[in-house]
Amino acid sequence: MAESVDGTETVDQIRDGLMDDWNILENVFHLLQKADTFCVDPQKWGKQKIVPFLQPDKLKELINLKIRETEDCSLAEIEEICQQVIHYSVKTSHGRFHNQLFGQLDPFGLAGALITEAMNGSSYTYEVAPVFSLIETEVISTICKLAGYKEGDGIFAPGGSTSNMYGMVLARYKIAPGVKTSGMFGMRPLVLFTSDESHYSFVKAANWLGLGSDNCVSVRTNERGQMLLDDLETKIAEAKARGGQPFFVNCTAGTTVLGAFDDINGAADVTERHGLWLHVDACLGGASLLSTQNRSLIAGIERANSFSWNPHKTIGAPLQCSLFVTRESDRLLERCNSTDAHYLFQQDKFYDVSYDTGNKSVQCGRKIDAFKFWLMLKARGYGKYGLMVDHAIQIARLLESKLRQRGDRFRLVLQEHEYSNVCFWFIPKSMRVSSQEETPEWWNLLYTVAPKIKEQMAHSGTLMIGYSPLKAKNLGNFFRMVFTCFPILKSEELDFILDEIERLGENIIL
Repeated sequence: MAESVDGTETVDQIRDGLMDDWNILENVFHLLQKADTFCVDPQKWGKQKIVPFLQPDKLKELINLKIRETEDCSLAEIEEICQQVIHYSVKTSHGRFHNQLFGQLDPFGLAGALITEAMNGSSYTYEVAPVFSLIETEVISTICKLAGYKEGDGIFAPGGSTSNMYGMVLARYKIAPGVKTSGMFGMRPLVLFTSDESHYSFVKAANWLGLGSDNCVSVRTNERGQMLLDDLETKIAEAKARGGQPFFVNCTAGTTVLGAFDDINGAADVTERHGLWLHVDACLGGASLLSTQNRSLIAGIERANSFSWNPHKTIGAPLQCSLFVTRESDRLLERCNSTDAHYLFQQDKFYDVSYDTGNKSVQCGRKIDAFKFWLMLKARGYGKYGLMVDHAIQIARLLESKLRQRGDRFRLVLQEHEYSNVCFWFIPKSMRVSSQEETPEWWNLLYTVAPKIKEQMAHSGTLMIGYSPLKAKNLGNFFRMVFTCFPILKSEELDFILDEIERLGENIIL
């Protein structure tokens, strides 16, 4: 028997109590239900706060966060802690949570996530994840077909930033395979190009991959946030002139703020002329692959060498759910990332080792993210998600119309956005002036309005909408509303959103 040296439980005592410890799972499920964590009934949205917001110091006073060497909490005490955590956390499935690019969960996706968490598997070999390995292969194959790839490959990754980095690593390997073993010593600087409104992950990846952030070249965009191809050509020529080696161009399909889509076909023309890898960051806008009415947003994706997509954005897959997909064949993804891990990827196994996906991944242990997405697609078919994507975009256009109808109080950043993003300012009563009086000082004051209203939102708990500046266009803070497939909103909910912003912001002190 394992002896206790300090009077605490022995290992045998811990083992004997494990049967009772498993009761926590059923109890936590009931706590989630009691707290109405998945507030999907519109009739309840006005009765439940999205979050009872508290400042960090106050929250630390209410919840005992300290971790000690010895603890002796009863099951009831653990349940109380869980109840506190649930209560003071943001209810992202609340129908009025619009703060991020994700929102309410798809119930089938959540069911899949619960199963994979309980099974506690890892996606590196068929041996430990037989069904899930086949499922990941099937999902990647389906997405390749939707993208128009005759062949293709892919991997689920921990977030869109990593998916984008996969594209850069694969592009570098194709142009200079010796980098994998010899490094980048003595090479000309590798240069990548992405728009000034693209995701910051490309600058981070240039740092992590040793390219240097200075070699992540920013390409100008037009007033709608789309990359200017003439400027891309200019920047490529300039990089060559200063001794760099261009190798990678990123197009964005759904920018983070405006939801803008770059011209993929036009960019493909450029990259094919220069022999560069074309990647599409479709982390947000990849859901348009499923659309019938808005599929043209992502026209040209079949010409890209690779793309990334986050189904946890727009269509409601539980976080995290991120894909990297490439049309390159000949096992390029595996050859780029594989190493001789003989203890794990033995080639003399008793099954078809082509289903061991770990050699394609930069990770070893990898969450099973494919199953929750697969279960969603099995439950509804991707056609229904296409209908919901189209509805989300249609609702965004309807909000624009309602904002124009309240033109003395609201101002659109763009008269019409491309995707389900809508960006706008609220003009409080004290600032409503004629256009001639809209001085630079007036605009600077207007940029302070959204953060002040956001503070009111946090304390009221009635609504959560994000705000953002747009540095590339010298624009200060405005609201960024992003619609997703869940909840499926009706027109009257848009009226509530605008009414609530007016209520919170009408008499703010500037």
